Formats: sequence, C-alpha cells, structure tokens
Amino acid sequence: MDDEQQRSMATTVVHREMMATTTTTTAAAAAAGIAESYAGRSIFITGATGFMGKIMVEKLLRDCGELRCIYLLIRAKKGVDPAQRKEEYVKNIVFDHVRERYSERLGKIRLIRGDILSPGLGLSDDDRRELTENVELVFHCAANVRFDQHIRQAVDINLNGTIRVLGLAEQMRRLVSFVHVSTAYCQCNEAVLEEKHYPAPQNPEGISKMVGLLDDDLLDIITPRLLNNLPNTYAYTKALTEDMVYQYRGKLPIAIARPSIVTAAMKEPLPGWGEGTNGPTGLLIGAGRGVIRSMHCNGEYLADFMPVDVTMNAIIAIGTERMANARKEDVMYYNLTSSADNPISWGEVLEMGRGILNQNPFCFALWYPDGSIKSNYLYHLLCVVLFHYLPAYLIDFLMVLLRRKPFLVKVQKRISAGLTILQYYTTKEWVFRCDNTKSLYQRLSPDDRKRFYFDVNEINYKTYLYDFILGARQYILKEAPETLPKARKLLRKLYIMDKIVQIGLYLCGLWLAWTYLEVVTGSIQFVFDTAIESLRGTTVRQGL
Repeated sequence: MDDEQQRSMATTVVHREMMATTTTTTAAAAAAGIAESYAGRSIFITGATGFMGKIMVEKLLRDCGELRCIYLLIRAKKGVDPAQRKEEYVKNIVFDHVRERYSERLGKIRLIRGDILSPGLGLSDDDRRELTENVELVFHCAANVRFDQHIRQAVDINLNGTIRVLGLAEQMRRLVSFVHVSTAYCQCNEAVLEEKHYPAPQNPEGISKMVGLLDDDLLDIITPRLLNNLPNTYAYTKALTEDMVYQYRGKLPIAIARPSIVTAAMKEPLPGWGEGTNGPTGLLIGAGRGVIRSMHCNGEYLADFMPVDVTMNAIIAIGTERMANARKEDVMYYNLTSSADNPISWGEVLEMGRGILNQNPFCFALWYPDGSIKSNYLYHLLCVVLFHYLPAYLIDFLMVLLRRKPFLVKVQKRISAGLTILQYYTTKEWVFRCDNTKSLYQRLSPDDRKRFYFDVNEINYKTYLYDFILGARQYILKEAPETLPKARKLLRKLYIMDKIVQIGLYLCGLWLAWTYLEVVTGSIQFVFDTAIESLRGTTVRQGL
C-alpha cells in the first residue's frame, strides 16, 4: 500500500471518528433537557446590557446553573474597571433572585471589553483568543431598536455589527450553535410570514459599503428608495442582516429567532418588569398621563406582542435545538409570535388596559386619561390638533406668562413622532406561521415546559396587562405601590375637572349654535321682509 492510500485511509478513519463523536454529542443534546444541554458550556452574548439581554443572562444563571461561563460583550466605561462594571451590572433588580439564592453563580459571568461598532469588535488579543478557544454557543442579541434611527447608524449597528460577530464566530473552534435574534417584522411587505429564508431587498455587503462611502445628505435622498415600502430603517436593516447571516450557512450552525413586539415580563424574574419607554410602554405612559388622546388604529386587527421572559425562554430552547442538529448547512427559523394561537385585538387590549389603568393610575398626569382609537386617519388628525396640540400650546403659553420654561409642545411633537411609527403596526395585520416553534415546544419534557415556558396559550391577557401597568408604575416611573391611594385621589380630581371642561365646551357650543341660529334667523327674516316690501312696491306701481 503506497503512502497516498495510507493517508486516504487515515483521513477516512479520522472523519468517521469525528462523525461518530458529533452524532453521539448531537444525540446526547437531543435527549438531554435544556439545563443539561447547557451544562459545562461556555456562552457568548451580545446585547447583554439591553432589555432582552438581561433576562437571558438571569434565566441562564437561574435555571442552567451548571453552565461553565457566560461571556458578555460590554463597552468599556472611562474610569470604570471590569470588576466594578460587573458589580454594577449584577446589582440590577432582575438579578435579585439569583443574588439571594445562587450568588456563587454570578462568578460565571465574564465581562469582555468590546464594542459592536468597532473593527474586530474592539477585542484585545487575549480576549479574542479566550473566546475562540472556549465559546460553544453564541446569542447575538445586540441591535439598534430605534425605529427612527438614521440609516447610517442602523446599518452600522444592525448589519455591520452582525458582520463583525459572524467574523468572530467563524474563528470559534468549538461552536455548536449561533442564534441570531431578528424580528418578526423584518418582511413587512409580506402578508403571510413563514419560518423560512427571505431574500434581502438589496445585497447586504453592497449596502454596507455604500453607506460607508456616501455622506448623510445623499443617504437621506436615497433612503426612501432603499426601504422599498418597509416602514423604517430598523425593519430594513434587520432584513439585510438576516440575509447576511444566511450567507454563512455551511460555515456556522445557525438559528434565527424572530420575536414580534417584546414587552414586559409575564412571570420572571418579576411580573411586569420592563425597561425603557419604546413601543407599547411609551403609549401606555403617554395615555396614562393624559397627553395621548387619540391614536390611529384599527381596533379589529390582531395585536401581537411577546412577554420578554416567554421570548427569551424560547430563544434559550432554540439554542439547544440548534446544538442537536449537526448539519451546518441548515438554517433554522423560528417565529416567536402570539396572534395565531392566542389572538387578541388592538381594541380589546386598549379597552382592557383603560379599565386597569383607571384602577391603578399614575401619580402624575396632566389631564384625565380618556383617549380613544380612530380608524379614520383624517378624524384622528383632527383630534390630534384639537386635543394634543391646542392644549399643549395653551399650557406652554401659560408657562411663559408665569416665567416658566415651556415644555408640552416639545413633548407632543416627540409623542406624535413615536405614534406615527407605532401606528404602522396598529393599522396593518399579518399572519405568522409558527410551526417550528410549536414543534420545538411539543418536544420538550414536562419539566422543561414548566421551567422554560413559552407556550403563548398560557398568556392570560387580563392578568398580564394588570402586571404590565403596575410594573410600568414601579420599575419605569419609580412609583411605589403605596402611592396608589394618592394617585386615585388625583384621578378623581382630574375626572371632575375634565367633566367641568366638557360641560363648559358643550354649553359654549350650544351658545354659539344659538347665536348663529339667531343670526341666521334674523338674516332670513330680513331677506323675507325685503322681498315682501319689494313685491308690494311693484304691485302699487303697476296699479297706478
């Protein structure tokens, strides 16, 4: 036997051994529960300081305590060393349960200094080496979720940031799962959204290079053409990013999760916990403070939102599912949505929320919260002028007279911009296919279904909205539960004031109508009398 044949046989034996090892590992991962699948694993997470990222880290520490290490990509703060930054991070209220019961697990967190916006993620040589040698699972959660972001910033974070993470993942020797967190709304031009690959509107790499070369003025001109009827730069860059990730099939073991609108927690770590005022949370706060009185919305259309803990449980389960599939050429897609299996309309959500908010009002409100939805856009615009801007200009005028700084017109402009973005999603309806997600849930053990719940049929909307509103009071507005009696007294006063103003406006309207009627009646009588006199004069002259 010559040397070439020996080398060929040796290569075949090694390949078979590797395939056997991979098959064994895959079978073990498939058979094991979620927590067991993560035991001894090293995980790399981007976007860990964000709303969804914190919940993922907390859940992994809480219920996958045997994992080896969680690497978090975090930007360096000037004058703050990594140890201090980590201490600040785990002091967040979402980690209270872990700190109290599993404080030793916090030592599994390893902060990696880097920046999604920097070439090579801004990693040091030592950190890059540690990641490439140890990491087995990647959860890419980092994204710019502002819908009104300029295309340059949206491309740099969502698209270019993902390209940088993919480049790092290619070097990871032990990688068994790369989960990219996308959005269910990245293909808004489609009426039915399936769990499959959709080509991007343009070539992602070409757009990345073009945005880097052109100045802002030119980008502003061509952006509407690039979006191609997509509602905003967020959806557009997410569509580009998905296609970019798809191009790495065969190189990386990829899964793509597409959650819809992610909202406050349903159960864990705290019912109703949330961060920021984007999306429905901003709408809730604006309506609760009486500054949002009208919203363009088709009340019959289905709302689709996912509690953040339900979403992240599903994504953690997707990580194990991708781990169990040894075929790198497969890209696994999962729509994480609720409307297909547990439907609720926008009208039902807003009506239910109004009732709960009236029982649990905010401590500060400019006016009694009594807005409504309008399916007719022109009627909505009229209400915006009458009930948003006119009161804002009046109050700001009074503030100027009192030598105070005016603020409400500026607030209303910001609210109007936010509503314009949100109203795209409340005046359209999509059908989401979730077969892969439901199939994944059905394959879980009863214990995993309990610990890593993500069956949307478990969402009780009345209970959830109650916790959502109380959570917004406590965690975002920093209004303790003890302030509710005071807030209810304020709401009663605002209600009385609102009714007085309404009665005053009705009386004013009646007076104007009566005055107008008198004027019209007098004018008609004058015309009639003049006509009679004219006829009499004509008759007399003809008789003479």
